[in-house]
Order: sequence, then structure tokens, then C-alpha cells
Amino acid sequence: MHVTRQAHLLFLALITITWSLANRPPSGLSALPPNEARVTRVNNYVQLLHPLRAPRRASLNEIIDNETIVRTGKDSHAELTFSDQTVVRLAANTTFSFKNGTRDLSLGEGAALIQAPRSANGATVHAAGVAAAVTGTTIMIEYHPGVCKFLVLEGTGRLYRSGHVGDSVLVGPGQLVIGNPNAAVSDPANFDIARFVKTSRLIAGLPALRSESSIASEAQKQQHEKSKKTLVETNLVIFGGGTRVSLVGQAQTSAAGQATATPATPHPTPSPTQPVSSASQ
Repeated sequence: MHVTRQAHLLFLALITITWSLANRPPSGLSALPPNEARVTRVNNYVQLLHPLRAPRRASLNEIIDNETIVRTGKDSHAELTFSDQTVVRLAANTTFSFKNGTRDLSLGEGAALIQAPRSANGATVHAAGVAAAVTGTTIMIEYHPGVCKFLVLEGTGRLYRSGHVGDSVLVGPGQLVIGNPNAAVSDPANFDIARFVKTSRLIAGLPALRSESSIASEAQKQQHEKSKKTLVETNLVIFGGGTRVSLVGQAQTSAAGQATATPATPHPTPSPTQPVSSASQ
């Protein structure tokens, strides 16, 4: 499994995404055609590629249209906002494009956080052999060859394999699915929403998403379930991208969602019925 230096993923199944975006509020969205998006944040090197135009660097407030590929470089990040208020935040080293507005989003590689409000037309994001239908939902999806990760912060999303009837699963708030996009979709496991929100640079330090209150409500529900012992914290950790789960001691994790250099013990990917969480701090 490839482990990035800048992303320590720590949660109830444990994921902390460590990418950052520059601050700048979106503007002029109501005037956008439904098949276009505005660049509402850009940090460092973000490139726009189109089959009919020369490649160029993205600029803040620039309008991009169907089939334009947005590619973020190393330590570079971007945010797109569509006319229906759907927000897509792209991590470093990510390739993303869209057709028909939010109805056909495509993650070529990398990671994206997508917040699709209930008032939106509905969004479908594709990543290799899998796709996710999201409306009234805030999700993160990560894809690298042979590895896909899909988690839901609030609302409900459906993850499925295109062309495989019945191979799908509903994923609720605080749940994630990890695995090979070319294999059958597995059942969800649990992750710590509060830990993710606190440590993810796709969220932390940025203006609040429209779904912030819903995410906070779901995090509170998890805390209540933990207090009743219906949701049990563990010390299972996923570091960086991929699906490899490690077993670590409490001394190896910190409230910042980071781990010490002490080697972790490899552990198989948890079963769908096994609650998984970051160690208490």
C-alpha cells in the first residue's frame, strides 16, 4: 500500500485526509449554466486540460465547462462550485472532470470531497469500475489503481459497480467502504466522523460547508452511541491512501490525527460488522 507523507488517515475506521485548500468564498454561481462550474478555490499548481484547447493554469473564479480535466499537482488543491451549489474539493495529485454538470462526475485518480445539497439535481461520481450516487450528501471518495475508498459524512450514498446488477450497497453517515474497484462491493465499516472533520484539510481551516450542521449532528450521534457502548472504539488505523489496516497502541496516536514513527502491526481489513475507530485521546 502506498502511504503518503502528508496524509495520515485516522478514524473509527480511521481516515484523516491531510490536504489543504486556499480560502475564498464562491461568487456569481446563480449565473452559471448547469453544465459549467466555477473555480472557487485554487492553491499552487492546478492545470486545466481540454481536448479542443491548449492546457492552461486554473485561475480563481474561472468558468470551466464539460469535459475539461482539472489536474492538481503536488501540494496543490482546488475547489469547484456548480450552479446547484454542489461543491467539489480536490486533493493534491488528483484528476477530475465532469459531463452534464454534476450528473456525471469523474475521478480519474486522487481524492475528492463532494457536498451535494438536497436541492441539487443529484450527482453521480465515477472512479474506475465503481460509481456513487449522492444527493443531499457529503462524501469523500479516493481512487488509485486497484484501490477505492468511499465514506459518507452525512446523508446516504449508494456505491455500486457499473454493469453489475445488484452489486451495490447503501452507505450511511459514519460509514465507509474500502476495496478493489474491480471486485464485488463490500459491506460498510464505521469511521469516526469527528476525527475526520478535525484532521481533514479538505475541511479543517476552510469556510464551513453548507452541510456543517448535519455533519456535526451525525458526529454527536456517534458520541452518544460510544457512550452507550453500542459503538466501540478500536485502535485500528489506515495510514495514507489504500486499504491496509494497522493495529497501533494509544501512545502511537495523537489528538491531531498523527502517528509516531513506531512501526504499526499490520492487520487485515476489518469485517463489515466490526466497529473500528481511532484510539481515545
